[in-house]
Amino acid sequence: MVPQTGMTDGRIRRLVTRVRGSQFLAPAALAVVAAVTAYVLSVTVFPYHSTNHDEAVYLQQAAMLLDGKLFLHPPVEGSFRPWFFVDSPRGLYSKYAPVTAAIYALGELAGAYRYALPAVAAANVALLYGVVREPFDHRTGVLAAVVLLCSPLFLMQSAVFLPYAPTTMLNLAFALAYFRAERTGSVRWAAVAGAAIGLAFFSRPYTAVLFATPFIVHAVWTLREPFQDRHLSALFRRRVATASLGLCGVAVTLAYNAVVTGDPLMFPYQAFAPLDGLGFGRREILNHEIQYTPRLALRANASVLEQFVTEWAPLGVLGVPLAAVGALVTHRRGWAWQQAVLAGVAASVVVGNIYFWGNFNVLGDVEDPNGLITTLGPYYHFDLLVPVSAFAATGVLAAADRVRDAATNRLSTSRAVAATLAVLLVASAVLGGVAASATAEQVRDNAELTDHYEAAYEPFEPKPPTNSVVFLPDPYGDWLNHPFQPLRNNPSFDGRTVYAVNERPLDIAAEYPDRVFYRYVYRGSWSPYGDDPVDPDLRRIHVASGDSLTVNAELGLPSWTETVTLTVSAADEETYVTLTPQNASRANIDLVVADGRMRLSAGDETASIPVEDGVSVVLDAHVDGGYGAGFAYRVRFPIERADGEYQTLTPYRELCTDLRNCEGGAAYVPGVGPDGAYVNTSVTPSPSKSGGLP
Repeated sequence: MVPQTGMTDGRIRRLVTRVRGSQFLAPAALAVVAAVTAYVLSVTVFPYHSTNHDEAVYLQQAAMLLDGKLFLHPPVEGSFRPWFFVDSPRGLYSKYAPVTAAIYALGELAGAYRYALPAVAAANVALLYGVVREPFDHRTGVLAAVVLLCSPLFLMQSAVFLPYAPTTMLNLAFALAYFRAERTGSVRWAAVAGAAIGLAFFSRPYTAVLFATPFIVHAVWTLREPFQDRHLSALFRRRVATASLGLCGVAVTLAYNAVVTGDPLMFPYQAFAPLDGLGFGRREILNHEIQYTPRLALRANASVLEQFVTEWAPLGVLGVPLAAVGALVTHRRGWAWQQAVLAGVAASVVVGNIYFWGNFNVLGDVEDPNGLITTLGPYYHFDLLVPVSAFAATGVLAAADRVRDAATNRLSTSRAVAATLAVLLVASAVLGGVAASATAEQVRDNAELTDHYEAAYEPFEPKPPTNSVVFLPDPYGDWLNHPFQPLRNNPSFDGRTVYAVNERPLDIAAEYPDRVFYRYVYRGSWSPYGDDPVDPDLRRIHVASGDSLTVNAELGLPSWTETVTLTVSAADEETYVTLTPQNASRANIDLVVADGRMRLSAGDETASIPVEDGVSVVLDAHVDGGYGAGFAYRVRFPIERADGEYQTLTPYRELCTDLRNCEGGAAYVPGVGPDGAYVNTSVTPSPSKSGGLP
């Protein structure tokens, strides 16, 4: 009998093991679905990244970490500063903590930065299953993972290089470890919880605090009794383990602050913009400033939540109502403390975000949202997906159980099964259709923006030019990667292609004497939201030097031209002449730089101005046809003097038919503009060292 009993016990253990193993098949499969979906969306919808230019910040920082660097040291000051990098005496550093960048760097170690995105998406789905399974059950956890996959916010954020999905991954790891530590009494799981939330704090402090607040309340509440018995002593050890590892994360954060900003209490984002933080009152970043009052905060957050509920929540517009049903069902059954903590996360995320003015910025317009929220969702509320998914799953299962019970009580067994399946199929179709419609709309909107990006970056396909320096325009200021996110430098500024803004271009040319130089230009408004993409070009440019330089500009004149006003400026100096062409089809202008002056010659008209070293010379030619008709040409080139010789680059040419696009968005493209309009330029050094340059 003993061997038989042992065999029976062994069979039971094997059966239990098989059952437990089979329970993880569904969440594992869902994690794979999440990974595949995130990767496919990343490479098809966001191949050139999204409208949020913070993606380039994290990828630039990831490349720095792989090189073992916290600071960038550009070869020419003012020409290589990436978007959202702080300029300090020790070098340039990111305004963001390095945790998210480190996660993306792991993807690059595996083969490509994009490999990190599916890993994070899969981890979030798997961890959510575990978190929901703890206070509910297996089937609720599986359905919660399905619900999460039906969220446009989850899918869009999982496909881009932003910090919200990675930070939620850390928060979910904390929640799962905390729940398991409480269920099993394990100090090790408690330590894992502390390490996870400490790392989340290092990543995004306020996000981590909001998520952890309900857990902290529970932890403190359970310590209200005196430590007299063994159980309470074990509880205290768990609390110490969690708190100690969590505070280590805080200490690491402060140590990082001290390294990069010089002050442990000065966060990098504060060093970048001191008033870009939490709180009410005057908020400011760069040239954007508002008075963030409590009233405005409530209006903005109400609008953000409206967007979440109607367009970005799991299961579309049905997600939050189903979560409310799930919360009501949970209340009637009686709250387990874990369930109450998850509900508390919803409250802390919603209330806490009122204190953060970023929720105003993400809207663009409070009354008619047109900002980043339209393409990437209310991402500051990303953690809200956790309780909504959990309680929406509870609501769906409660409704399914009611249908099954009603059918069983009123019909025979076979008919009850058939009726239940029919109702569930119809309900699934409705829920799936609503979720698919919401997601398809967001995918379509972002795909349309990507079409614009594809046209804009066409000159860099299939690869950027090798051994080159490319000068980029600066529609949003003297920043790299804003907006040109795919055009990034490696941390040593010595990659296949080096990118620079058009600031101190001759110094850059001197820094890279053995490289080929290009200028990236485009015609049109740089706005992916516009009706038409820009018309881009990548133009080869040259360096010319000599004792004197002659820049010739040949301007095409339409037949209706009455006058041409030429204005030449250099720094604070300016002069102009007016031409009255007689049925001429073109005008030839010579700009001669010699002996510290710039001389303008156009037919019989001449003028001159002094030229200092290191200035940019601009020729503006306004072609007037009378009665308000007209357009303008612009020719721009730098001038520097070294070793007794002048230096310049192939001039930049514009044809301005729309004043809104001048100075960066009006690059001359042959065949564009009024009939007879064109602009050709050449540079001739004297004595000639390199011949006439185009």
